[in-house]
Amino acid sequence: MSYMRLAAFVRRNVNKISPGKYRSTVASTKLKEEKEQLDGCAVVEAEPHIHVDFDNTQEAYKSKDNIELLRSLLVFKLCTFDFLLESHEQKNGCYNKRRKLLGNRMFEKMMKMTFYGQFVAGEDHNAIKPLIRKNQAFGVGAVLDYSVEEDLSQEEAEKKEMDSCVSEAERESPGDDHREKKYKAHRQFGDRRGGVISARTYFYADEAKCDNQMDTFINCIKASGGASADGFSAIKLTALGRPQFLLQFSEVLVKWRQFFNFLAAQQGISDMTVLEQKLELEQLKVTIDFLDWNSLINDTTKISNLLMVPNLKTGQLEPLLRSFTAEEERQMKRMLQRVDILARHALENGVRLMVDAEQTYFQPAISRLTLEMQRIFNREKPIIFNTYQCYLKDAYDNVSVDVELSRREGWYFGAKLVRGAYMYQERARAKEIGYEDPINPDYEATNKMYHKCLEYVLEEIDHSRKANVMVATHNEDTVKFTLEKMNEMGLSPTENKVYFGQLLGMCDQISFPLGQAGFPVYKYVPYGPVNEVIPYLSRRAQENRGFMKGSQRERHLLSKELKRRLLSGQMFYKPVY
Repeated sequence: MSYMRLAAFVRRNVNKISPGKYRSTVASTKLKEEKEQLDGCAVVEAEPHIHVDFDNTQEAYKSKDNIELLRSLLVFKLCTFDFLLESHEQKNGCYNKRRKLLGNRMFEKMMKMTFYGQFVAGEDHNAIKPLIRKNQAFGVGAVLDYSVEEDLSQEEAEKKEMDSCVSEAERESPGDDHREKKYKAHRQFGDRRGGVISARTYFYADEAKCDNQMDTFINCIKASGGASADGFSAIKLTALGRPQFLLQFSEVLVKWRQFFNFLAAQQGISDMTVLEQKLELEQLKVTIDFLDWNSLINDTTKISNLLMVPNLKTGQLEPLLRSFTAEEERQMKRMLQRVDILARHALENGVRLMVDAEQTYFQPAISRLTLEMQRIFNREKPIIFNTYQCYLKDAYDNVSVDVELSRREGWYFGAKLVRGAYMYQERARAKEIGYEDPINPDYEATNKMYHKCLEYVLEEIDHSRKANVMVATHNEDTVKFTLEKMNEMGLSPTENKVYFGQLLGMCDQISFPLGQAGFPVYKYVPYGPVNEVIPYLSRRAQENRGFMKGSQRERHLLSKELKRRLLSGQMFYKPVY
């Protein structure tokens, strides 16, 4: 398709936008007021306001015995000591040293009494069942997470990343400068674990390893479906295939966006809002058959034929890379097919599937593929949830575009909102390589962005009841903000439209009061053998060290509850359920 044909399409379609298609806060508020003012209509009784007391330690810790409270106090205190928190990236870190000193058996016993016992549910599906049942009895569900991670050295990680992110064509022509530098692999940032403590990193080894990781996700989905009627499971796309495809596909999407902006300027419509421009870009892609999920997973489709970008100089479409090997084609196809298999397992087991966000150079592809799955699988209920990192400057634009697309096309919108896991790495990479820092300037700006995105989705829930959101946060103020907005809008927790999520072993003073008040709340429940979850435990310890303010409050509440029990004669308190 030539530039002239694409330009003609924009000219024909871009002025068809009707202001009425776009929802705003003002519009939805007006609509609400009009409904309330309808003459003679029956008045619907508003839901009572629900207040949750996050200072009530008796309610917060009623699921824990005194030994568990003491363990929590000990672990959170240990997290304040720097010498215990060497990074898992170091080959001979403190965990490995202690294991050699104590021996495997004693080391495992010590870990189960401290960090492992606090943050990990057990070694396998059977071992974690008692904890899951207990938490459910106190109103808290589970998102299962098999937390075995590779303990690679930095050199090993960098080599794996460069091998998996560089195509044969790039190796043959390393000086090819038409590629966007943000979406090319850089050895300096090959170890994607650098500066990341709250997210797991997968490195590509081979297709068999990806198949094994898919099987692990399937087991988690089945276990979640068996544990409750409304379970969640989470996946990462970098675990399911060679990340080279995510880099290249992200670049294609960004170049199409740049091309549309160029055409918009040529047609004199550059004053369109970001939302309008992105929505029209979606229409443009659909019109030229740019992407279709069923085509993507079809064995007869050549993925490389879809990785075409417009050339502003020639006005023609051209391949992002000159050639792809047959093996690269198969690898790209298999990644998409694995994702499709997981989505179908989630649908069959009644489990909602959350696709985790990753680095910004992967994220355009991850978000777009997730959107395509939502179009297929979210027709009758929300199955696929996309993750939005609110420390990004464009988080609100991304949320609002996807919400509006779901409204236009009639499918259920599902979102998990997080603050973000890759801030330090993203900033360092942007500065070193030379592109705009994608991260908000400070923590306060990120908080505002989180609340802005959250309020937008809550308004959409209030408007249509077809949107759903997981508020994944340990921030008590954000949880209170959510409850306040739900009360204002009359959103009942029993509608199961707004969910809350925290990690096992952290912020019980938030999770359990919410669960006992009737809100859908979930703990991310990691499991796996002691010696194979050491990298996960290392990250949890570092994360608690990083959030000292929250950790101090949790320690204060734990001490308060222990004192209350001792003074009231509950020295041998056992939870009843």
